[in-house]
Amino acid sequence: MAMYDVTITLRRGMPTWDGEPGPECRPIKQIGVNGEPAQVSLLTVGTHTGTHVDAPSHFIPGGATIDALPLDALVGPCRVVDVGAGPRIEPGDLEPAAVGVRRLLLKTASGTLWDQPTFQREFVALSPEAAAWLVAQGVLLVGIDYLSIDPYDAEPAAAHLTLLGAGVVVLEGLDLRAVPAGDYDLAALPLKIDGADGAPARVFLRTQTYRESPTQGS
Repeated sequence: MAMYDVTITLRRGMPTWDGEPGPECRPIKQIGVNGEPAQVSLLTVGTHTGTHVDAPSHFIPGGATIDALPLDALVGPCRVVDVGAGPRIEPGDLEPAAVGVRRLLLKTASGTLWDQPTFQREFVALSPEAAAWLVAQGVLLVGIDYLSIDPYDAEPAAAHLTLLGAGVVVLEGLDLRAVPAGDYDLAALPLKIDGADGAPARVFLRTQTYRESPTQGS
């Protein structure tokens, strides 16, 4: 059984969305300093930093917050589909591989952008038509391998609005470079933060021990 950690490591200086501060982890207690017996650090991080889950409230006023997301969308069988270089993912890029899939991770050419020291505005994103196609397919979760499922200059953020408005979980900032296309078991576990519009997540895949039928909801 193969296991893949598809989480971007949170670190000082990592690429973050244009203009947003990066994470910081600094000690507030240190072993041996002032008699302290343990190390304790303070973590400061944005809710959409690195690998993270968007809650509907990220774009929809009054929408559900991260602590209210359904667990059955975040854990279960999924499929990784390699859609290539884009720049926009269209419905034709998803057929037939994504038909009947409940949790879908999009592997794109943007995965190499994690090697760049700063945020890159040109990345592969989902077209509004593809987002609507996914909702019509009944997906529970859609993930992508850079910091947004919408293009950088999307106005409005049509893919987010379509997916989140339909209750589809959006998972962004994955690292799928080492993952072959195929079927896996997914666990995407965002921090449970009261009232938050999103949260960093630890996400991993393992080769599937069984295959979910298209009619199953879990």
